[in-house]
Amino acid sequence: MGREGEVIPQQRQVFFLLILLSVSRAASEPEQFSVVEEMERGSFVANVAKALGLEVGELSSRGPRVVFKGKKEYLQLNRRNGDLFLGEKLDREELCGLTEPCMLPFKILLDNPFQIVRAELIVEDINDHSPVFLDTEVILKIPENTSPGTVFVLENAQDLDVGNNGLQNYTISPNSHFHSQIRDNSKGKRYPELVMDKALDREEQPEVRLTLTAVDGGAPPRSGTIQVRILVVDINDNTPMFTQSQYEAQVPENSSIGSKVVTVSATDLDIGNYGEIYYTFMHASENIRKTFQLTEKSGELYLTEKLDFELIQSYIIDIQATDGGGLSSECTVIVQVIDLNDNPPELTISSLNSPIPENSPETVVAVFSVSDLDSGENGKMVCSIQDDIPFALKPSVENFYTLVTEGALDRESRAEYNITITVMDLGSPSLKSEHNLTVLISDINDNSPIFTQREYKLYLQENNNPALHIGSVNASDKDSGINAKVTYSLLPPETEDLLLFSYISINSDNGHVYALRSLDYEAIQTFQFTVRAVDGGSPSLSSQVLVQILVQDENDNSPFVLYPLQNGTAPCNDLVPRTAEPGYLVTKVVAVDRDWGQNSWLSYQLIKATDPGLFTLWAHNGEVHTARPISDRDAIKQRLLVVVKDNGQPPLSTMATVNVLLVDGFSEPYLKFPDASKDQVQTDSLTTHLVISLVSVSCLFLVSVIMFIVIRLWKRKRDATEGGHFNINDSFPGHLVDVNSTGTLSQSYQYEVCLTSGSGTSEFKFLKPIIPTLPSTEGSRKDSIENPHLRNSFYFT
Repeated sequence: MGREGEVIPQQRQVFFLLILLSVSRAASEPEQFSVVEEMERGSFVANVAKALGLEVGELSSRGPRVVFKGKKEYLQLNRRNGDLFLGEKLDREELCGLTEPCMLPFKILLDNPFQIVRAELIVEDINDHSPVFLDTEVILKIPENTSPGTVFVLENAQDLDVGNNGLQNYTISPNSHFHSQIRDNSKGKRYPELVMDKALDREEQPEVRLTLTAVDGGAPPRSGTIQVRILVVDINDNTPMFTQSQYEAQVPENSSIGSKVVTVSATDLDIGNYGEIYYTFMHASENIRKTFQLTEKSGELYLTEKLDFELIQSYIIDIQATDGGGLSSECTVIVQVIDLNDNPPELTISSLNSPIPENSPETVVAVFSVSDLDSGENGKMVCSIQDDIPFALKPSVENFYTLVTEGALDRESRAEYNITITVMDLGSPSLKSEHNLTVLISDINDNSPIFTQREYKLYLQENNNPALHIGSVNASDKDSGINAKVTYSLLPPETEDLLLFSYISINSDNGHVYALRSLDYEAIQTFQFTVRAVDGGSPSLSSQVLVQILVQDENDNSPFVLYPLQNGTAPCNDLVPRTAEPGYLVTKVVAVDRDWGQNSWLSYQLIKATDPGLFTLWAHNGEVHTARPISDRDAIKQRLLVVVKDNGQPPLSTMATVNVLLVDGFSEPYLKFPDASKDQVQTDSLTTHLVISLVSVSCLFLVSVIMFIVIRLWKRKRDATEGGHFNINDSFPGHLVDVNSTGTLSQSYQYEVCLTSGSGTSEFKFLKPIIPTLPSTEGSRKDSIENPHLRNSFYFT
C-alpha cells in the first residue's frame, strides 16, 4: 500500500506537468504556415514534425490531429510523415474579404502526453479579380460658373484583391477641361477625383463625356472602366448642408426586414430646383447596397436584408446630399449591430477512447472543444455532465475539455454508460446544446463461477443403462466472453478411492452428469462427489459444489420364503390336532424381499389346497388358521400351495408349499407308545404344552409386530425431520406387511418351534434363536440343506 501511495502522486505530478507544458506551449506564439490561394486540393503546405521540432516517429506515436473552428477541414495531416496538405481549394476573398493578412487559426492536438499547439494558416493573395465599378455611368451636374481647380469626387471601383494586387490608380480619357487625381482617405481607401482645368460654357458645350479607368497593381495588371457624363447647368451658389456630419444607429441583429434604421437630413438655402435635395449612397459596397435601402427624397435608411452580428458587427455608410444645381455634401452613418444570443454552443469531439477496461485507474475517455459564435456573455459557456455517473470533466486550454473516469469501474454492475455532455452559454435567455457519448466497459476476469445450488441431489433408478443422463449441474459467471466460459470436472475423492470414477462422468462443456455403468440399489444406495467449475480467464477462477447421487430402488427381487423351507428336501410337516377349534393357528408362512419400500411389502394368497374349505390364509402376515372343525373324513396329509407377492410395479411372486398332518396327538406319526395309558397321559400333557407354546408364540408375535410398527413410524418421523431422500406413502395397504428387506418382523431372528425327534418324553423346544442375521437366498437354501434339524420348524424374523 505504501508503494502505491507513492506512485499515484508521482503520476499526478507528471500529469499536471504535462498540462502546464501544454498551457505554456499554447500561450506562446502560434506556428505559422502559408499557402497561396486557389491552389489545388492535396497541395503540400509544410511538415508539422519539422515545424514542431519533433522526430517523424515521435510525432506519429503521439497521434497528431488538426482541428479548425467549426466543422471545416481546410488542412489534412499525414500522421505517418507529418506532411500537411490542403483539404480543399481556398479562396482568400471568400475567407477574409479585404482583411489583410488573411489568417485562419487552427490547433494541432497531440496525445501521449496531451498537448495543444496553436497555429495559423496564412492565405496569400493572387491577382484574380479586376477592378469593377458598381455603376456603368456616373452623371455630374456642374454649373457653368464653376472655377477651374474645383474638385469633383467620382465613384470608386471595387477590387477584391489586396495589397499590390488591389486597386492602385485611376486615369481619365484625354480632354481639355479635366484631369484626374487620386485621394487616400483616413480608412486607407483610394478614391478618384476630377479636377477642372478649364471653365465650362454651357452654350458652347452643354455636355462632356469622359471614360474613367481603374487599374490594379498585378502582373499583368487588370482594369475596369466607367462612363462619366458631365451636364453643364446654370449657376447654383448654395451647397446642401447635413444637420450632422456623422449619424450613429444601433440595430439588433434580429430586426425585421423593412425596419427603419436612421433618417439623415440636409438643407439648402437655394430655392426652386436648386433647393431640392436628393440623397444617394456614396462609395457604398455591394453588400451595403443589398443590406440597406436609402429613400432618395426623405433620407430614410431601411433594412432590406437580415443582419447577422457573427458576420458583420458594424456598417459605415457614406451618404451624399445633392441639390438640383448639382452641389453636394456628405455625411457618414455608422450602424452598430447589437448581438443577440441566437447561436447555441457547439461541441466538437477530438478523440474518444472506448471501450475501456473495468479495472483502469483515472483514464482520459474523450477530448472535445466548445465554441459559440455569439460575443460577450452570450459567448461564454459552461460544460456539465449528469451527476450519477463515475466520470468528470476537466477544463484544459482555450475551451478544450477532457472527460475522465473517477476511478476503476465495474463492468458487472454496468457495462455501458450513455454520457450526455451539456454546453450552456450565459446569455439571456440561455441556449444550450447536448452531445451524447456511449462509453463501453470491457471485461476482466474478476468473478468466479457460481453454482445455481449450494448442493445438488440427483436421483438414479437402479439397473440403469450405461451412459444414462442423470442430471446436470450449472454454474454461471458474471464476466463476459472467454472469462465467462465455464468448464466442469470431477475432483478426486478425499479418500483417494478412484472407484467413483467408474460410476459417473461429467460433460466438461455443459455440466451433464452421466452414469457409466448399471448400479444396484441393494449394493449401493448413495454416494457423493465434488464438481469443480473453472472459467476461461487468465488467470482462471474456480468454485466447487457437492453432488449427491441417490439410487432409487426397482422391483427386481422376488420374495424369498424363509419358512417353510422350499429346498426340495423332506418336507417339514406342521401338526394339527384333530380336536383343533376353528381359527386354530396351524403355521405361518414367513418371507422376505430384498427390495425397499413398497417393493418389499408382501401379501399372501392361498391358491390351492387338498381341502380348500379346511384352512384360511391371512393375507397380511401369512398365518394359516383352521376355518372349521376337523372331521374324520378329512385327509391326514393336507398340502397347501401359497403365493407370496410383493407390491412392486410390476409385482413379483414366489410359490410356497405347506404340508400339514392331521393327528390325534402330536407324537402319533413318529412315536410308539408301549403303555397306552401312559402314552395317553403324555399326549394330553404334550397337547397342553403345545397349546400354551402356540399361545405364547402368538402373543410374542403380536408384541413384535406392534414394536416393529412403532419403530418404523419413529424412523419415518426421524427421516422426515433429517431430510431423508425417500418419502414412504402413509397409505399402507391393509393386506401387506413392510418387511424392511428382511421379513415380516422387525428384527432378524429365527426361532425353532418344533418337536424333537427321538425323545421319549416329547421335549418341546420353544422360541430358540438359531440364525442371528438374515442370510441371502442362496445362503438360506444351503443352510436348510446342511442343517436337517431345521425341518418341521417355524421360522420367525
